[in-house]
Amino acid sequence: MQYRAGTLMVVTVLAAACSESPTANPANEPAFTFGQAPIHLVTFRDEVSDVAGTASDMARAHGFAIRFLRTHAARGFSAMIPPGQLDAVRNDPRVLIVERDGPVSLIQPVADKRPSSGGPGSGGGGQVVPWGVERVGGAGNGTGKTAWIIDTGIDLDHPDLNTSRNCHISFASNSPDDKNGHGTHVAGTIAALNNGTGVVGIAAGAWVCAVQVLGASGSGTWESVLNGVEFVAANGAGGDVANMSLGGAGSNATLEQAIRDASQTVKFVIAAGNDGDFAGNYTPSRVNGPNVFTVSAIDSKGCMPSWSNYGNPPVDYAAPGVSILSTYKGGGTRTLSGTSMAAPHVAGILLLGSLHTDGNACNDPDGNADAIAHR
Repeated sequence: MQYRAGTLMVVTVLAAACSESPTANPANEPAFTFGQAPIHLVTFRDEVSDVAGTASDMARAHGFAIRFLRTHAARGFSAMIPPGQLDAVRNDPRVLIVERDGPVSLIQPVADKRPSSGGPGSGGGGQVVPWGVERVGGAGNGTGKTAWIIDTGIDLDHPDLNTSRNCHISFASNSPDDKNGHGTHVAGTIAALNNGTGVVGIAAGAWVCAVQVLGASGSGTWESVLNGVEFVAANGAGGDVANMSLGGAGSNATLEQAIRDASQTVKFVIAAGNDGDFAGNYTPSRVNGPNVFTVSAIDSKGCMPSWSNYGNPPVDYAAPGVSILSTYKGGGTRTLSGTSMAAPHVAGILLLGSLHTDGNACNDPDGNADAIAHR
């Protein structure tokens, strides 16, 4: 299958297993400024039908080059707009949103960071069913289903993951292979193989697609994340699920619009965050929509840890997020904690079909206990 990426007007570095799949920047970590002109993210109003033509006209009129064109999610473009032309772009009646690019990072895991094992099943040779998988109803058969992991990439050689579908792309480095470990951990909770070794995921054996928007350090930009959401919107299908366990400082209306657009086809699952704060203060956890699910964390006793973000809305469900064993870079496993670990439990459930609940989280700070997700 041919996969489509947003039209590339300037940067032409190929960095993934998919054809026509550009990266946001050929460097290992994407930059959000270049020279004297910062990158801005421009989104058109719905009535603009010719996105490419309108962007091209605007670029010629105001003296800048288009970096990336988005035709599916937050339709518009990113560009280094000269400061003297910025007001003109903002005041163009065809424009809905103009925002400056900025830094984004993975939602850093908390507490339980244990050394990686030598590989799946090492030490005992058998398969482990993580407690979180058991709590939400156990493993099911995810064969043929697709999860898009918008994160730090995936260990593409991991023996406990089905990465065989040609659907991987990087907007953050020269390869979608995970050098951080976070994206691989997320992928394992969703879909680790039911193969008698290592761990098993909720939708066991589903294809996991690496949409790398964060580099080895776990950092990226709003632009790189937008490019990832655009890629999923262009290539995803009904029944697919995308997981986002990342966030930036404050809010970003462009990314929020992109998620709402992309979720018309693909279900989006978003980590609530690990700030011990109201999830509505952050993008993307604040996004609401019929196919958007924001997830807080619980421990094995069903209680929310003090670091889990909260607030319903935008939080929709709680799921296991404390001491979660899953796949990790280098072919091994690791135990991590965070709402980043909670979100993929819900993603796995959604891949299998309907989402149900089983009880409510205790110690929810807002006094409106989140329902615990279950198959």
